[in-house]
Amino acid sequence: MSPDTDADPQSDTNAAATSETGALKAERDELLAQLQRARADYQNLRKRTQLDIDNALRRALEPLLQSLLLVVDNLDSALATPGSGDDARAIAHGVEMTRKQFLHALAQEAVVPITDTLEFDPRLHEAVSMHETTEQAAGSIVRVLRRGWTWRTQVLRPAHVQVAVAPTPPSA
Repeated sequence: MSPDTDADPQSDTNAAATSETGALKAERDELLAQLQRARADYQNLRKRTQLDIDNALRRALEPLLQSLLLVVDNLDSALATPGSGDDARAIAHGVEMTRKQFLHALAQEAVVPITDTLEFDPRLHEAVSMHETTEQAAGSIVRVLRRGWTWRTQVLRPAHVQVAVAPTPPSA
């Protein structure tokens, strides 16, 4: 037997095994990459679905919460109305208790009033009137006309405020 005509069966088997091992590794790597993409797609789907649910809940509850805020405004107005006598004090006490309970219920649902600030912030406030003054800096809040509210850290209702502006000089 000549060395040129005889092939080593052991080396053919090793070459075939090496080739098959390489193919299996490539297939494994491709399957792992597909698995990672599928996991990422699933996580993105879960996040998107949760966001859609949160947005649908917000759209459904926002009108109800807006209506309830009007009730709070009316309770505040009732408490601001002057009254004298025992009957008026008893009614005011009942209204105050109702208001506190109402605010507590709103707070449990993450509906909280916007804290009073000195500077106008267009994300939190809606300027409904201007007040010419030299006593306050331009852009500062002179008075809060209607309280603003947030729900889950987003503005549910902006505060209506009166904003200070510099007085206009008289025309010549």
